[in-house]
Parts: sequence; structure tokens; C-alpha cells
Amino acid sequence: MAVSTPVAEPADPALARVEDNPSHSRFDLWVGDELVGILGYRTASDDLDASPAGDVPGGDPQVVALMHTVVKEDFGGRGWAAILVREVLEESRVRGWRLRPVCTYVQRYLGTHTEFLALVDDAA
Repeated sequence: MAVSTPVAEPADPALARVEDNPSHSRFDLWVGDELVGILGYRTASDDLDASPAGDVPGGDPQVVALMHTVVKEDFGGRGWAAILVREVLEESRVRGWRLRPVCTYVQRYLGTHTEFLALVDDAA
């Protein structure tokens, strides 16, 4: 008798909730009651030292560097990161943020979702 490997369900945006968590400088991705992913960011008002790639020169509070995207391994490869990034980009548009995509996942996402390219800061 063959044992079948369970197939991971693709991400369902209806199950996702993305919340800004400014005290940790990140957006949190929740599926039900479980925190499954984060997208970290830096603003000009952040006091933490950052690598030069993440610095937000000039102190412009409307310029936000998107630093890293992380999804729990159990939820990886199913589209949860894409849902998180899309929600963050939509929220950035609402807030009037100009973005510096440091995170390589966000950079790749922007490459295939050109409707968000207008959010990228000219100095990025």
C-alpha cells in the first residue's frame, strides 16, 4: 500500500490578516491565531543602526525601507509571502510611503507586479 504525502494547501488570502507592528518595525502576517510571517521595515525615525543599504537618508518620514520578509517554514512555498508583500504594498500606497526595497523577495515581487513600481523611491 502506497503512502501518500499530504499536499500543502496553497495560501488563501481570505485566511490572512496583516497588521502593522510599529513597536517591532514590522508587519505581521497572521493565519487564524498563528503568526506565520513578518516583513521588517525601517523608517527615518528608527533609532536602530542599519546597514548602509537600509539607511533612510535625509530623515524623510515618508521613505520606508523594506528590509526582510520571513515566513515560517511550515508555511513556505505556498504563497504566504506574496500575500504579505502585496498587503504591505497596498498599505504603503494608502499611507503615501515611498519605498526602498532592500529585501530581495520584495524586489522580485516588484519585478513581476509592476503596478506597485510607482511606490519605489527615486533614490532607491
